Amino acid sequence: MTDPSLERGELYRYARHLALPEVGVAGQEKLKAARVLCVGAGGLGSPLALYLAAAGVGTIGIVDFDTVDESNLQRQLLHGTKDVGRDKLDSAVERLADVNPHVRVVPHHTRLSAENALEILANYDVIVDGTDNFPTRYLVNDACVLLGKPNVYGSVFRWEGQVSLFATEGGPCYRCLFREPPPPGLVPNCAEGGVLGVLPGIIGSAQAMETIKLILGVGRSLAGRLLLFDALEMTWREVALRRNPKCPVCGDAPSQPGLIDYEIFCGIKPAPGSEIPGDSPEVPEDRPVEEVEPREAAKRLASEAPPFLLDVRESWEWAVSNLANHGARLIPLSEVGDRVSEVPLDRPIVVYCRSGQRSRVAARRLLSAGRTEVLSLRGGISAWAADVDPDLRVG
Repeated sequence: MTDPSLERGELYRYARHLALPEVGVAGQEKLKAARVLCVGAGGLGSPLALYLAAAGVGTIGIVDFDTVDESNLQRQLLHGTKDVGRDKLDSAVERLADVNPHVRVVPHHTRLSAENALEILANYDVIVDGTDNFPTRYLVNDACVLLGKPNVYGSVFRWEGQVSLFATEGGPCYRCLFREPPPPGLVPNCAEGGVLGVLPGIIGSAQAMETIKLILGVGRSLAGRLLLFDALEMTWREVALRRNPKCPVCGDAPSQPGLIDYEIFCGIKPAPGSEIPGDSPEVPEDRPVEEVEPREAAKRLASEAPPFLLDVRESWEWAVSNLANHGARLIPLSEVGDRVSEVPLDRPIVVYCRSGQRSRVAARRLLSAGRTEVLSLRGGISAWAADVDPDLRVG
């Protein structure tokens, strides 16, 4: 356990904190003794980790398994140009050590899952959610509720952001606000929908502020309140939240006693044994779509009877990188319905996007339009670059 007493160098470093009546030496020692886990070292995790380290939070854990891509640098300030290609955790540990050598950074180089979440989160006092996908967001929430850990939530999209505090005693959890995830592909991620680089800095900083207040035990927390930030209008709005007594996780009689498979819950992969109708003229929006792994798709494309390869990204994404050398054809998702006649009836079809979300939506539309053999490329062109063509540059 970290010795909370402050060294001489720390007294000087944190002098502006010590001058605050709400902090002082006792408060700074609380910060030094605290253990905070940051889930993600990306857009939200960058300002979050930097400010927690600068504030003197004694132990900062970071969960991430990704590498630094050049397209990250517009918003992920933990990393620099020299870090492109490095593991984000290696870059983060090095950067935070430079910010404050008095703090301990614990890297967790893994994908957070139902199998490891409880074990990892149990070692921390506060969990801060800096993720950008729904399965991990629900996983973090449920694990926090089960462990009794506060969950400092943040999310960003385009010009808008949200901040709140979930899973506190008597307060709501994320499931009270969003009981069910949106259908796959309905809400694009930042790579697909875009995000202003400054926005994660604002929301991540607000998460850091809430975390520090929570540790110090000062001020009014965001438990029961959701802050909505509109960068275009430069306004903050507040929505009151209440715990749902019928919530399946934190309610009076929880129906979900443990963690589940969150990719199935969010509709990203089909449940075991689920059947896919073959000849229904109407394909439900929540119908599971068959997927093909990148290496298997590459084999099929190299065969004597290759499938029709359809790219449903935007034209600017195609300009950055594409699979035209494998015969890919571009029809953006928004145009698939009007241009379905350009997709052949007599060939298997493989649809891809950046990460595999939009391609599943497009596949459903093609199935509804009478195409019988449609596969979505699992993981999209990003997975293709990782598994098939490492030299392919994905924006």
